[in-house]
Amino acid sequence: MTDTAMIEVRHVKKSFGTLAVLKDMSVTVPRGGVVSLIGPSGSGKSTLLRCLNLLAIPDEGRIRIGTHVMEFGKGHRMPKDRDLAAFRSKVGMVFQSFNLFPHMSVVQNVMEGPVTVLGRGRDEAREDALRLLDKVGLRDKAEAYPDRLSGGQKQRVAIARALAMNPEVMLFDEATSALDPELVGEVLTVVRQLAAEGMTMVLVTHEIAFARDVAETVIFMRDGYVVEEGPARQVIDAPREAATRTFLSHFHRGTSSPAPA
Repeated sequence: MTDTAMIEVRHVKKSFGTLAVLKDMSVTVPRGGVVSLIGPSGSGKSTLLRCLNLLAIPDEGRIRIGTHVMEFGKGHRMPKDRDLAAFRSKVGMVFQSFNLFPHMSVVQNVMEGPVTVLGRGRDEAREDALRLLDKVGLRDKAEAYPDRLSGGQKQRVAIARALAMNPEVMLFDEATSALDPELVGEVLTVVRQLAAEGMTMVLVTHEIAFARDVAETVIFMRDGYVVEEGPARQVIDAPREAATRTFLSHFHRGTSSPAPA
């Protein structure tokens, strides 16, 4: 890891109508770093991820990912579609729902982005897709269709599909929350492997034990603000802020109980 930041978020604000979801958000993620966002529902975690991928356009602030910079607010124009596409191409995102194309095989799902968005040849895209399916342990399912896969397998295909775009960073928005408990581990194993390989990642997760073990930094959010930020084990094992302690009191060490509503 270098000291160079891969992601810089500065004073980002986002409202939906009269509801202010992000109130003044600043976050830095070093190249190769893994940051986990934790906090109660409605704290702004998923909105921050969507702003990083520009699926939600901030009202104010500045976001840099690698060399790509976007600024928002007074004096700044809305980004053009071409600029949005270029920015998003550097950011892979994995959602709670898998969003696979049901009429395409697994390998076709992984190939689709590189072929249609990046203009790669089908043979090259297929070869790369098979390599990525091997990486997530699903090469033997290459010709299967999504309705023949378990939830954990679908999520691993979704990860391979995101990686096929060769992103600089990966965002995970509660990627295991829709899975049965026995399937969570197979997805977290892939995320752990990506972390070990140096992929820059931001994870929204309620898997507190996993966040403690994999993330270098944990950020506790509440009501659109960063309440506490620090080394993962320090924040989770010995939080400084009362709000963080209260939130974590709902979790038992080593378990992955659902977060309170």
